Amino acid sequence: MTARPVIAIDGPGAAGKGTLAQRIAAALGLPYLDTGMLYRAVGRRVLDAGGDPADPVAAEGAARMLCADDLNRPDLRGPEADAAAAAVAAIRGVRTALLDFQRNFGMQTGAVLDGRDIGTVIFPNAPVKLYVTANLKQRAHRRWLELKARGVTADPAVVAAELLARDTRDAPNMRRADDAVEIDTSTLDAEAVFRKAMAVISQRLGLPRS
Repeated sequence: MTARPVIAIDGPGAAGKGTLAQRIAAALGLPYLDTGMLYRAVGRRVLDAGGDPADPVAAEGAARMLCADDLNRPDLRGPEADAAAAAVAAIRGVRTALLDFQRNFGMQTGAVLDGRDIGTVIFPNAPVKLYVTANLKQRAHRRWLELKARGVTADPAVVAAELLARDTRDAPNMRRADDAVEIDTSTLDAEAVFRKAMAVISQRLGLPRS
């Protein structure tokens, strides 16, 4: 097994990569980082200071001040946090400012990270890269179920439109790495996705197959 491996998982929203990443991290005893939370935390820092998340100066300054404790805030979900995260994530300087934070995470112990550009920008030499995707209909349904479980009333059509808009915003920063293995979760349950991913990981890292 590769010592202290980094496992990079990329893909669009609501494809199931977060659930998969957390399960892989638990199975392998590795730290886990949802890099999307970094942008939410940056957005919150800007809002706390009374700034505009779309302001590059304010957003970049907040990104450079980010610390691990910011990721534990209880207010990183919800419409306001969603909008702030989308605004700061579109700013190139914010993404640049967060590079070191992501690269330093788990460097000594290995890590599982999920996001949009982990395998292409953050860890281009990661020994395992997965690209988790699903069709828009399935992703929208899953996001609608998530919102419903949190007590949020949402129109399925609006949820689908918001995901499509997010895909468009993310497009400049998201692509499948050439050496990433794609897993389409459209017709798979979480257990089947996990088995597929672990088969790839076992092969790439030389782990015994269960």
